[in-house]
Amino acid sequence: MARAAAEARPGLSFATALAGGSVAIVAEVKRRSPSEGDLRPDLDAESRARAYVAGGARAVSVVTDEAFFGGTLADLTAVARAVRVPVLRKDFIVDELQLLEARAAGASAVLLIVRALETQRLRDLARAAREVGLETLVEAHSETELEQALGVGASVVGVNSRDLDTLAVDLAVAERVLPLVPAGVPAVAESGVRSVADVERLARAGADAVLVGSALSRADDPAGVVRALAGVPRRGRAVPAVEGP
Repeated sequence: MARAAAEARPGLSFATALAGGSVAIVAEVKRRSPSEGDLRPDLDAESRARAYVAGGARAVSVVTDEAFFGGTLADLTAVARAVRVPVLRKDFIVDELQLLEARAAGASAVLLIVRALETQRLRDLARAAREVGLETLVEAHSETELEQALGVGASVVGVNSRDLDTLAVDLAVAERVLPLVPAGVPAVAESGVRSVADVERLARAGADAVLVGSALSRADDPAGVVRALAGVPRRGRAVPAVEGP
């Protein structure tokens, strides 16, 4: 697996893809979720990702967890081969082997969840990801978790409005935490994005990008939904950039 990862084509920069004058759409491929059940069990990952990119998605997130979300590593491989935008492996990453799998499959970045990892483990995985050529979307749900995400040198910070303990979604969480992300670190708002009004609300809070999952997985016209959500102007954040570890 290490050899396959080393031989994989270099991934496109996830962080760079989120730059620009409008809020970037990170479109997600997933078949079901623990909170909402089946979304589209027959979803074809490759064709869905192509539709997202045709609609203007700047990156594609592929959920590879099988037990709870119905995803597979094969979905990640298929999507990475099909589109010319950065691809994020979204899973519960707890081991370095998963990083090698992601890089070998063609991913540009992986998700690391602060709440799911002890601080030293988070730091070790962030370092290991960089060593194999992966960027990291480090997810936080609070001010304290944001400090941890920044402390491990996250390539991109995700602010999840979903409480992983209760699965409840509250965009006020993103509105509270996003303004604290330093201006030099791309910030992605995760969960609860279903309309242009939601994107505009998160843009006012300082989101550089939004990750849209269930609304797109359910959509009969995924390209059209992405197109409708894209184009909201970025507002930026006033927090100065900080140096990494």
